[in-house]
Amino acid sequence: MDRMTALKDKLKADLTASMKSRDEIRTRTIRMALAAVNVEEVSGKTSRELTDDEIVKVLTKEAKKRREAAEAFGGAGRTEQAEAELAEQAVLEEYLPAQLSDEELAALVDEAVAESGASGPQAMGQVMKVLNPKVAGRAEGGRVAQAVRARLTA
Repeated sequence: MDRMTALKDKLKADLTASMKSRDEIRTRTIRMALAAVNVEEVSGKTSRELTDDEIVKVLTKEAKKRREAAEAFGGAGRTEQAEAELAEQAVLEEYLPAQLSDEELAALVDEAVAESGASGPQAMGQVMKVLNPKVAGRAEGGRVAQAVRARLTA
């Protein structure tokens, strides 16, 4: 637990900078992100230091929560809360890898199908096993599953 990851270092540095510039949204969002990382670090039998990849997973999960909350608030006509959630999501996405375009995802799906030799919808698990490490953090799981399902049923 002596060496922090580069991403965690960046989050802490950005938190200090946002506090100094009195940017409330960034400060609140980065604090929440660091809290989520800390919770993940102490969950389980022993506490541990998360790797950058694990931190990206935590931040992806938090960004997804913000997006879903914004949709719920928007659907309920609570636009102010929806905008606040979207602002937090935008801050979180600055720390995430760039998302794959539909074309890039389709190419990776085709590659994974060829690599696994899968055919038919029942082989979806095989394809996902090959594909998940390649898209980790760069595409949401539901979107990946949908692309694989579409490719296997076509």
